Amino acid sequence: MNATPISIYGVALAYPPHCFRQADVMAKAAEVFGHRPELMERMAKSYGNAGVKQRNSCVPLEWYATSHGWPERSQLFEENALRLLTEAGERVLKSTGVESKDVAATVTVSSTGIVTPCLDSLLQEPLGLSPTVQRLPIFGLGCAGGVIGLSRAAAVAQALPGRWVLFLCTELCGLTFRPTDDSKANIIGTTIFGDGAAAMLLRADAGKTPALARINAWGEHTWPGSRDIMGWKVEDDGLGVVFSRSIPNLVRDEMRSVTDAFLATHGLTQNDLDGLIVHPGGEKVLEALEACYGLPDGALVDARAVLADHGNMSAVTVLAVFERAVARGASGRHLMMALGPGFSVGMCLLDLP
Repeated sequence: MNATPISIYGVALAYPPHCFRQADVMAKAAEVFGHRPELMERMAKSYGNAGVKQRNSCVPLEWYATSHGWPERSQLFEENALRLLTEAGERVLKSTGVESKDVAATVTVSSTGIVTPCLDSLLQEPLGLSPTVQRLPIFGLGCAGGVIGLSRAAAVAQALPGRWVLFLCTELCGLTFRPTDDSKANIIGTTIFGDGAAAMLLRADAGKTPALARINAWGEHTWPGSRDIMGWKVEDDGLGVVFSRSIPNLVRDEMRSVTDAFLATHGLTQNDLDGLIVHPGGEKVLEALEACYGLPDGALVDARAVLADHGNMSAVTVLAVFERAVARGASGRHLMMALGPGFSVGMCLLDLP
């Protein structure tokens, strides 16, 4: 474990204004894919089994019924990502009483849009950050980005002891929907995807000041030959989602050995944990995680609550689960983890006071 713990002093979430109920999303999907009634009949049960009651979107529901090209998607991504990240960043700075000029570095994660200059550069003025702030933008981590991105922010904080590091994450999953794609993966995306942003403020210190949590260790694992399990395909009109049906089985069969090995490197076992903070990729993944770790059905209450209220926001989701766990007073040693393209899992070992 790290000699100097990395302390998380604040976390804040931001959500776009449009909120869709699952029944409304299903009705719109039936309209969009009306030319394939047999397909929607087969997929209908997926909406009820997704574990999602509602989710937020940066565009109204009507937007999803028509085609959109790269220029429009990119403009919408930049505008909404900056708005949400500014909101989340301002909230976390205010909640901790930290001046924006005192932030030494930023780590910014997103995989649902591309902006150059990158988001962290465009956020410097809205957030009032110093022109000398050190920036690390990260693309391509997908759903694992919340944990792996936090790990990178912790590493930066470790290299800058006593200095503030702002970790920022946004995913606008809805903007990737393409009505011309009637693949099962694209339709499954409509059952779970939501939009959101998160910000965390962390610092390497002596561990004496009260904090929300302390990061003691981090790591990751990528399964060889697993590139086709999850990711994006670049299509003419946007990003095409890649989901494999094998994800729940892989989780059920192989996750425990990976996390056991990670814990063992730090002299720990599963019995030394007080809880899990996990990315809820979907109901089937949560069921697989509970089976994998010998938990009762429904035990991952924070993950299920976030999935129900906000859907799968890719990298942002596990940060919302962390926020919920902290808000309800969770304490003790927790393993935070998220799966994503690679196919990979990111892991952080946290102590909650």
